[in-house]
Amino acid sequence: MKVTLIPTIPSFAAKDLTALTPELLASVLAKYSRSNLGIDKILASVDKENPDESVEKIFKFIDYGHASIGGLTGSIAITIDDCSMFLAYKIFEIAQLADGQESSTRYIKMSPESLISPSEIGIPDDLRNDWQNLMSESFEIYNREYKKLDEIATKFPEKLRISPSESEKFRQRILKNYALDRSRGFIPFATKTSAAYLMSARVWCQTLKELEAIPLVETQNAAKKIREKLNKIVPNLTKHSFVDGASKYQAEHLLNYSSKFIEKNGVETKNIPDEVFVEIFNENPRFLQNIDSVENSFANKTNRYSVVGSDIKRQIVKFAFNNISIAELRDLNRHRSGNKFTPLAPVGFYLPKELSDNNYENFFEKYSDLLKKLAKRNLHYYGYLLGTQVAFEHSAHLDKVIYEIELRTGKGAHFRYAQHLEAVAKKLIEKSPFLDKYIKIGTAEPE
Repeated sequence: MKVTLIPTIPSFAAKDLTALTPELLASVLAKYSRSNLGIDKILASVDKENPDESVEKIFKFIDYGHASIGGLTGSIAITIDDCSMFLAYKIFEIAQLADGQESSTRYIKMSPESLISPSEIGIPDDLRNDWQNLMSESFEIYNREYKKLDEIATKFPEKLRISPSESEKFRQRILKNYALDRSRGFIPFATKTSAAYLMSARVWCQTLKELEAIPLVETQNAAKKIREKLNKIVPNLTKHSFVDGASKYQAEHLLNYSSKFIEKNGVETKNIPDEVFVEIFNENPRFLQNIDSVENSFANKTNRYSVVGSDIKRQIVKFAFNNISIAELRDLNRHRSGNKFTPLAPVGFYLPKELSDNNYENFFEKYSDLLKKLAKRNLHYYGYLLGTQVAFEHSAHLDKVIYEIELRTGKGAHFRYAQHLEAVAKKLIEKSPFLDKYIKIGTAEPE
């Protein structure tokens, strides 16, 4: 695993403007919020040759509960090469205010060489052969099924029902995605990936606190390496990034819950039927009712980026899936709005219809047996495959949910999460029929 800090510098057009370090920026803006001197006078008072004194005077207020000062540091960009897909997922889960990207299964070829080293994730010696053999077999299935499906898509492109009006470049991408999206369930969650994150120092520190609290070798090693990089630019803030009793308890409880779930329920390897939960909360206080009709909230809306009215933004939606696979969860987990939750306990295994008739019985017996052994050591996450299904819940305001629906059912989207989000849209419309003409279900490639 390699962690890299990428500092930013002003653009050429801004070369004559005052530039500050992240912590000095936070210090200046904190003073600005507590003064009527104006920004020019505050900037003029900064001793850039010896900024520590200025920083320390302000940052002591974080100890008194003024955590917002840490958010004034701007976005700090850090990349992580060759971490597991699980670690990349977990950081996005913790840092729900982060911007970022992760390597896509659509653009990077996967092979047994892509697997993370068992020593990096703490696989014990007595389980390494079983773990390595199953992960290698999983990659073999992935590559074999990908090759078959790619040949089908090439030979029978009409299966994809691509509009004749689409460009040849788009057509080729969809043909390739047909195979990649259907075979990716056999990619191990322990596959190496690369991820980039942008957060303020405040969010980074909270993320490290929760990451370090997880009793896994990889998460604790990642927290240590990231902290070393942050120390280069926000040394006064990183002292707030260490694990505490609350974060330790919550992280251990969540990990233990999923391991005990496996111990109690075993490992289901069949695709369980879809179930979607949707609830809308739209109660307003007596003294602050809606100021316009909900229909007018969509006035002049042209696409998912258009601004909508407050009557839609004030409604809260909770939606959940009983059986989303980790392959889809990796994408949906990156939506920044609201709160997302999953115990990450396996409830089934998703196979698209193109693969469901194949005989994987022997493979899944070994997969189930390995997960049970790993769960006893709290290492089961590293035995999951991207087809492993878990329950997942997301709570957000209605305008953000509509955006997610329109994005994740859009042209070229993964077919499976398009199914999940279309199911949410149907439930929303059942509960609020007026939404039917305002939610634009996309044209994602059908299964």
